[in-house]
Amino acid sequence: MPLVEVTLAEGRTPAQIRALIHELHEAVVRAIDAAPSSVRVIVREVPTTHWAAGDVTLAERRGPGPGPAGP
Repeated sequence: MPLVEVTLAEGRTPAQIRALIHELHEAVVRAIDAAPSSVRVIVREVPTTHWAAGDVTLAERRGPGPGPAGP
């Protein structure tokens, strides 16, 4: 039973997430000849304040906005 897990920064529409699930499902079916009913897809969305690289969150990279001030 193939399982695809994707982690994204939040901010996409439900339609975009649904399209991603569909495309991933189709890719797995094609690539490894998996039975369509056996393919599992999990999408996790992480708040931009909880995802950082180089000690800078995605929210901080995107500029000022609502939320608590940083150090």
